[in-house]
Amino acid sequence: MSTDKPARIKRITVPMLREMKQQGTPITMLTAYDYPFARIFDEAGVDTLLVGDSLGMVVQGRNTTLPVTLDHMIYHGEMVARAAKRALVIVDMPFMSYQVSPQQAVESAGRIMKETEAAAVKLEGGVDQAETISRIVRADIPVMGHIGMTPQSVHLFGSMSKIQRDADKIIAEAKAVEEAGAFAIVLELIPKDLAREISSQLSIPTIGIGAGPHCDGQVLVMHDMLGIVQDFHPKFVKRFEDLKGKTSSAVQSYIEEVRSHAYPSDAHSHA
Repeated sequence: MSTDKPARIKRITVPMLREMKQQGTPITMLTAYDYPFARIFDEAGVDTLLVGDSLGMVVQGRNTTLPVTLDHMIYHGEMVARAAKRALVIVDMPFMSYQVSPQQAVESAGRIMKETEAAAVKLEGGVDQAETISRIVRADIPVMGHIGMTPQSVHLFGSMSKIQRDADKIIAEAKAVEEAGAFAIVLELIPKDLAREISSQLSIPTIGIGAGPHCDGQVLVMHDMLGIVQDFHPKFVKRFEDLKGKTSSAVQSYIEEVRSHAYPSDAHSHA
């Protein structure tokens, strides 16, 4: 009889992400919004799970992320954090949960950490949010930054797909986020060469979405990656599966078997 113990799952921590950058190991991140998918992603080995305010669009069916509330984020974040045994769980701070004042931001971030048991929060903004990031970090709450195309600023940008090309401004934003104490930063929809320059200048990991292959890691919205939502076709999205097609086919088979009395058969019935 074997006495070997099963290998212990090593939970990803904030310091480990910096180590991964230093070692040149790409960081993997996916969004997750509920227990079942978070558990699947965690068991598959993804490094980080982001409970994104993108849930407003891919879960709630809204046109933007703006209507998402702090209570929504806590509700979904708690499910994801409960499922994750290895992955680092990060929860987005939604629109107007941190913009009013640094004090409001600390209180909102504190609620997220206490009520979800996640490991970190993420907020959008660079130079303009540096003080806020610093205040949250001083409360011992890890913060991930997010610059480039920031979805909560959609009405300023005019589009969710506008590529940010002002190199000097974006580099300044990234450095402000790092100096404020963030442990990592998302770079969204910026040219790949600019993303490479930022990644080389920062000591903290960069996580790209639509920012090319030179970031320290990559993130995709799970509904895009799995092909659940197919009416959104940004250039940076690669569909690794067609779950919409497979699910539709399964539902059609179910309907056909129920109507033809093929299901339930004796094999699916109690005597």
